[in-house]
Amino acid sequence: MSGESAPPPRPVRTKSQRELTPARMFVYRLAVYLGAFILEVLWRTSRLKIVGLDRLETLLKEQGAVVPVFWHQHLLLAARFMCSNKIKGMKPGFMISPSVDGQAPTMLAQLYGAHVVRGSGSYTGVRAVRGVYNAIVKEGISPTITPDGPRGPRFKMKAGAIFTAQISGKAVVPIAYAASPAKLLRTWDKFVIPFPFAKLRIAIGEPYFPQKRMTEEEMEAAQLELERRLHETYKMAAQALRES
Repeated sequence: MSGESAPPPRPVRTKSQRELTPARMFVYRLAVYLGAFILEVLWRTSRLKIVGLDRLETLLKEQGAVVPVFWHQHLLLAARFMCSNKIKGMKPGFMISPSVDGQAPTMLAQLYGAHVVRGSGSYTGVRAVRGVYNAIVKEGISPTITPDGPRGPRFKMKAGAIFTAQISGKAVVPIAYAASPAKLLRTWDKFVIPFPFAKLRIAIGEPYFPQKRMTEEEMEAAQLELERRLHETYKMAAQALRES
C-alpha cells in the first residue's frame, strides 16, 4: 500500500456542463422528498374523477404502450396520475431534460418507480432516441412528454412527442386536468397547483397516430393539430369540473 488516498470522485456534468456537485445533489434530495410529501398530500386529498379513462386503457391493451403528453403547467398532478394505480396496463416513463435542471425531476420520477429517459422536447440525440425506442418497444413503457417544456414557449408543441410516436408506432395521447380551488403561478408556464381537498378532473383526449414519414410542412401541421387536441382535452376536464 502506498498510503496515498484515492482521488475524490469527479463531479458529474450534464449536457449543460453545469456540475452535479455533492452539495447540489444533497439539496436536490431534500427538495425531492419534500416535493413528494407535498404531492402526496395534494393527490391523496383530491376529489378525483377521470374522463375518458377507458380510451387510454383500450389503447394500452391494443398497443402495449402509448406516448402521453400534457402541457408543462399540468405537470404536477398529471405526472402523479401516470404513476398511480388508476390506469390498467400503464408502465410509466418520462422524458426529462438532460440538463442540471432535469436532475431533480429525474430523481422524483425514479422515487415513484418510473422509467426515465434523459432527452429534450425537440428532436433528441441518438442516445435518447435509442433509449426511448427500447423503453417503448422492448419494455412496454409509456414515456410521458411535456411538449412545451422545459422552458416554453407555453402551449407550443415541439416535435419530440410526434417523433417518438413515429419511431415506436404508438399513439400520442393528450392529457389535461382542471382543478378547483387551485393556484396559478406567475411562471412562464402558468403552473397549476391545486389546493388540498380540491376537485380534480383529469381528461384523456383524442389520440393522434402520426404518419411514419412527414415533410417539414406535414410535421408543422401535426404539431398544430396536437396543440388543438390538447386544448380540447383541457376543455373536457374544465367542463367535467363545472358539471360536478
